Amino acid sequence: MPSYRVRMVLGDLHAGVDPADVLPAAVGAARGRTAVEAGQVDVRQGQAMVTVRFEAPDDLEASSVGRAVVTHVDTMVVVETSRVMRRAGARWYPLR
Repeated sequence: MPSYRVRMVLGDLHAGVDPADVLPAAVGAARGRTAVEAGQVDVRQGQAMVTVRFEAPDDLEASSVGRAVVTHVDTMVVVETSRVMRRAGARWYPLR
């Protein structure tokens, strides 16, 4: 099954949200729909990023999973940008 990821650049936390809860919530939102391969938090150029890698049978389902994750995370923290990508070999390509 193909591997996909949704990567989100995060902004401000909503009131009362613990930053430590964001990654588990993102992974949990994906896990409710498909197998999750990994989740991680990075900081690049001063911006927090959350990435959830998961499996999906096709691009349409991967887009759906990605939207569900972003929608859930956006209830906790402002999602400034997001992108769902598909793995092909060692590279990641954005879905169209």
